[in-house]
Amino acid sequence: MLKKNLGLNTICTHVGEIKDERFKGAVSPIYLSSSYEFLDVDIKRYPRYFNTPNQEYLSKKVAALENAQAALIFGSGMAAISHMFLAFLKRGDHLVVQNTLYGGTVNFIKEEFPKYGIHYTFTDGYKVEDFENAIQKNTTLIHIETPSNPLLTVTDIRAITTLAKAKGIYTSIDNTFASPVNQNPLEFGVDMVMHSATKYFGGHSDICAGAVASSNDIIERIWNVSKNLGGSLSDMTVWMLERSMKTMGLRVKTQTKNAMKMAKWLNKHPKVAKVYYPGLKSHPEHTLAKSQMRGYGAMLSFELKDDLDAYKFQKALSLIKSSMSLAGVESTVISPHLTSHALLSPEERAKVGISDQLIRFSVGIEEVKDLKHDINQAIMAI
Repeated sequence: MLKKNLGLNTICTHVGEIKDERFKGAVSPIYLSSSYEFLDVDIKRYPRYFNTPNQEYLSKKVAALENAQAALIFGSGMAAISHMFLAFLKRGDHLVVQNTLYGGTVNFIKEEFPKYGIHYTFTDGYKVEDFENAIQKNTTLIHIETPSNPLLTVTDIRAITTLAKAKGIYTSIDNTFASPVNQNPLEFGVDMVMHSATKYFGGHSDICAGAVASSNDIIERIWNVSKNLGGSLSDMTVWMLERSMKTMGLRVKTQTKNAMKMAKWLNKHPKVAKVYYPGLKSHPEHTLAKSQMRGYGAMLSFELKDDLDAYKFQKALSLIKSSMSLAGVESTVISPHLTSHALLSPEERAKVGISDQLIRFSVGIEEVKDLKHDINQAIMAI
């Protein structure tokens, strides 16, 4: 029996592992069966019910990392957030959602909510007054993302949850960029925490998954919707994810340390117009980030000066990869206007500050000197 209040790396390594009672293997066995006994059993297991042995035990690890009572593992980050939304929003309900948000979430809301008769309002900004101004009589959920993708804006989690609780409104947060290593939103009163587990949970660019952590009651409510929508994750991938999460604390702490060094360096670079990273003292919400994060994360964004072609710059990189995703052990870059926010109109992107010169930088575990050299040689090449 594991004691409570375990350290981060101990949770990553041991919580949620399945003991191999028969052969005494050091790692969790994989249960690949899609059919289980239903007579005289305590749990009727079925993959779509999110309760195969590997699904059940990995959920315990996720819950422990977020200091939650329970969690669910999904087939993708979008499966996690869409199931969560649909469990708490019905026809006639209203969602208040932060305007600085992952583009896929924005697209899901705009394309799917009208079909369900769900109303929504995007805030004008990410301050608490922006959320308060957007609340309506039928508002049932407020959703935030902090730090946000890709501009690394920081929202006051405690202020938002205080506002919501006073009005009887649920709250949810996308905690993907921070990861549980750097931020635990439930400690500030958030009702639901979701992750694209594809990112820091997986960490090796070979897994697609999602997760939601919350109270037992809330997770059961989400499960009642999710078992019908069928967004569960295969047990082989669940096993791979559990293996990857064993090193999450080590990986993310190294990446976070590297990101701070790169942000400071880029902030002084003559060919960089602006750097977005909450760890910089020049960041508008640096003090707020310091109050609610243990580390500032491994994601940053920067804008090249106008005399450089952002596309050609990324093509010229030799070590840092161009990648649609993020959070792997390898450093990667993308242009948000061509990828994560490509579905938004140019006017919508301009409104939230997504310029064509903006580059999102997922910092890996490489040596910082090598990352600096690669950026410099790419600038010289163009």
